[in-house]
Amino acid sequence: MTDWLPVHDPVLVFAIVATLILLAPIVMERWRMPGMIGLLLAGALLGPNAFGVLERDQSFVLLGTVGLLYIMFSAAVEIDLSVLKRYRLHSVGFGLLTFVVPMALGLVAGRLVIGFEWPGAFLIASIFASHTLLTYPIASRLGITGNPAVTTAVGGTVITDTLALLVLVGVTSAVRGVADNWFWVQLALSLGLYVAAIQIGVPFIARGFFRNLGRDGVSQFVFVLAMVFGCAALAPLAGAEPLIGAFLAGLALNRLIPHHGTLMNRIRFVGEAIFVPFFLISLGMLLDLRVFLAGPYAWLVAFTLILTVYAAKWLAAEFTRPLLGYSLDQARLVFGLSLPHAAVTLAVTLVGHDLGLFGDAVVNGVILMIFFTCCVAPFLVEHHGRALALADSHVRPDYRLPPQRILVACSHLTSACPLLDLAVLLRDRAQNQPIYPLVVIEEGFDAPEEVERAELMLGQTVGQLAAAEVPAQAVTRIDLNAASGILRARRELRATEVLVGWQGSSGPRERLFGSMLEHLARDPEYTLVIARQVAPLNTCRRVIVALPPNAEHEPGFAAFVALLGRLVRQLGAPLVVVAEAGAGSVLRRELQPLAALADLRLQPVERWTAMRRTLAGFTTPEDLLVICGARPGSLAWEPLLASLPARLATRLPAVNMLVVYPPERVEYRDEEPLTEIRF
Repeated sequence: MTDWLPVHDPVLVFAIVATLILLAPIVMERWRMPGMIGLLLAGALLGPNAFGVLERDQSFVLLGTVGLLYIMFSAAVEIDLSVLKRYRLHSVGFGLLTFVVPMALGLVAGRLVIGFEWPGAFLIASIFASHTLLTYPIASRLGITGNPAVTTAVGGTVITDTLALLVLVGVTSAVRGVADNWFWVQLALSLGLYVAAIQIGVPFIARGFFRNLGRDGVSQFVFVLAMVFGCAALAPLAGAEPLIGAFLAGLALNRLIPHHGTLMNRIRFVGEAIFVPFFLISLGMLLDLRVFLAGPYAWLVAFTLILTVYAAKWLAAEFTRPLLGYSLDQARLVFGLSLPHAAVTLAVTLVGHDLGLFGDAVVNGVILMIFFTCCVAPFLVEHHGRALALADSHVRPDYRLPPQRILVACSHLTSACPLLDLAVLLRDRAQNQPIYPLVVIEEGFDAPEEVERAELMLGQTVGQLAAAEVPAQAVTRIDLNAASGILRARRELRATEVLVGWQGSSGPRERLFGSMLEHLARDPEYTLVIARQVAPLNTCRRVIVALPPNAEHEPGFAAFVALLGRLVRQLGAPLVVVAEAGAGSVLRRELQPLAALADLRLQPVERWTAMRRTLAGFTTPEDLLVICGARPGSLAWEPLLASLPARLATRLPAVNMLVVYPPERVEYRDEEPLTEIRF
């Protein structure tokens, strides 16, 4: 090395890394290669074993470790738990397959080809069995994380990595002479307590934090980081690796972080921009090609490792076709997701080297195997994932709706922020339509000053939506009153959904002349959502829906189901539908699309007049109550329905409540083609 290499100036080191993170994906894209391959190559070329520009010091080790844990956490927090629960047998089956097949081939290769004794053979086989979800961000970018193949691969990762780590613990204990029966009992108890503590304790703490303390984005993000790395740090005390703790923390926080909200966007941004690229660069730095110049044994080991891992993971993924009924693209996608080796592989390799079971040739052979698997897997996921995404986009359901446009009526910033969060949850991202924050100013002498104040507030609302990567168009209207201004803006913008806030009660003037909400409900051509939010919606444990008689026969019931589907998918909460007992069979058919998104339970009531008493009896402050409203004269309208929301709001002051009026008529325009219902 020269006097100025490797670079030690921290500012220059970070500048070089930032340049690599920027340019590597751009260069690889020109060659039609995934960007992560460019980062791996950059780390290998600029690392200490090649040109020596960068040194793999503690900063790279730290950020690389953080990036690895972040990958595991992101995979867990983005997974659709309803799909995972539905295909849990698939995950268990694939997890066992992708463990048993590589273990069997690994034992044969380790004993017969490389010449290991049994401890070394078991350890090298556990390397083949484990894998890292390095290519999961590609699947996330393609929007196929809800596909059963992706869910199966993610769930199987936890099983096979846990079993591989148990093999590591067993071999290590056997070599050191401490693997007695009591050791295994103690390990099982500690792991069981650790998993239970995370799955029970983390949601309890997080729900309390989000409800009482974490109202701003920065504190929420820092809290999530603290929980994830705290769980990862405690994992070794239970006999597990930190990456298992990070994954379990992601599962525990999954239902509390909406998948398309501002917090999730911050999590993705920080991971993809900083942590994960640092991990890929630090991983590339481990490759040392000089070892392969020492003799043919190093090449034999490397070739055996690469061939065995490809064959083992391909066979395990191929078995999913006859056993799980997957298509060719799904099986190849599972192969691409389960092929990369990094996390557990590195841990097992370093432990084996420390125990004297692996020599330098094996260590570098494993690193070369890691490099090759991480280079090939992105191609597989990109190609077959894109094919699945295109196939999914061609699926057309039986009924469709006009393009969604959401108008949010804002009176002041304090009430506008929760409404905007709700709008993000209800928005169909596939249509890429903006959200329209609206302020209506009543005519008067001070209207110009009010317009100026409104524009300042709307600027903040646009910033809030931009943080969630949601386009926004701020709207200001001057009108005689708020209701007429909202309705005029809705017609001009052709909004399909209008969100307004509600305190839960009406004053004397509104009771005499009619409230603004009553005026808004008179227009039958759009969905009106009236929201009373007393706590963040992501802390809700259940979504309780109250349906009046004949609601399922309303023309706008499909729009109500679509809105409800997007909401429960984002919240990840079970769904309880309260309706008259006689409508059960019809409702089960109409609500069938929701059964695929969440746990759906019908709660019958004998008669509609008992609805208020039933809801007040089992609704808790941790529930979200959704009342399906009906406009006067419609099929579902009941006299009791007009006063039900206000009475429940008085009876349940700490409960989040939405009153949804589906459209009675739908505006069809030639220039606006119908769009399919999406959740």
